[in-house]
Amino acid sequence: MRDGKILVTGAAGFIGYHYCRSLLADGYDVVGIDNFNDYYDPALKHARLAQLDGSPGFAFHTVDLADREAMEALFAANRFSIVVHLAAQAGVRYSISNPHAYVQSNLNGFLHILEGCRAQQVRHLVYASSSSVYGANERLPFSVNDNVDHPISLYAATKKSNELMAHTYAHLYGIPTTGLRFFTVYGPWGRPDMAYFKFTKAVIEGQPIEVYNHGDMRRDFTYIDDIVDGMRGIMERIAQANDAWNPAEPDASSSRAPYRLYNIGNHRPEALLDFIAVIERATGRSANMKLLPMQPGDVRQTYADIDELRRDTGFDPKTSIDEGIPRFVAWYRDYYGV
Repeated sequence: MRDGKILVTGAAGFIGYHYCRSLLADGYDVVGIDNFNDYYDPALKHARLAQLDGSPGFAFHTVDLADREAMEALFAANRFSIVVHLAAQAGVRYSISNPHAYVQSNLNGFLHILEGCRAQQVRHLVYASSSSVYGANERLPFSVNDNVDHPISLYAATKKSNELMAHTYAHLYGIPTTGLRFFTVYGPWGRPDMAYFKFTKAVIEGQPIEVYNHGDMRRDFTYIDDIVDGMRGIMERIAQANDAWNPAEPDASSSRAPYRLYNIGNHRPEALLDFIAVIERATGRSANMKLLPMQPGDVRQTYADIDELRRDTGFDPKTSIDEGIPRFVAWYRDYYGV
């Protein structure tokens, strides 16, 4: 095993599962946690975890981030070198009808992660933020130096809060923290609440799909393998204080504390209707589209400026939707037997 133990929260989640698998393949000692909540079918989470069970160097615990005592016990029983925090209550629209779940998991839970990192003085905390923080911003592509003070969903507000909380702990306690703003991640073992998953299911079953803003949407779809490659490049690149940081002309992605923010996306936004056409080709079926107005909390377009991540790690996403969507559809057919 490599030196040091890595905690991955949300290990039974979509990104967490793929990330754990990558770490374990390279001989890392990994502790995964998840609470198996029912935001989407827990059976899929258990199926992901079953792919990891028995892997050398892997240990798993069912823990809820919001459970302070359980989180304190987890950190007390282990000595983590690196913490990769991916667990969260996800979903923009769900945050409108279930706001308390976001405060419990994304704010209280993140505080417990930060306190555990402070107690152990971990070498690096890498955590998931979201492209949703850009909110009402219409300047494209989205840059980590853009103002993100105008979120349009509670989910986005909690992710922006995570960035602020991480900076506070980096400043007060010298904990190196790196936040990653993910842009629409997709691929095998993905999340059923995501549009590409819902579209694929509906098209295969001959059901109509709901297409918001009458299809006038663009998304920076990022394939899971590219995301994992980017995260691996970040994990060992410990956030450093920016000694050249100038408060008169602040760089929002860094500071005098050991703190960094990056966009992690494909840097190639796709029109939603083109994306649906790829699903049609991959499934061999036509989509019955039900065109609807924009939903509260949604944005028309996302587009990641990844220059900083490319400069610092060599990040180079390679997977187009023409490659990635057929891989997802093949997994979907196999997993559900359709």
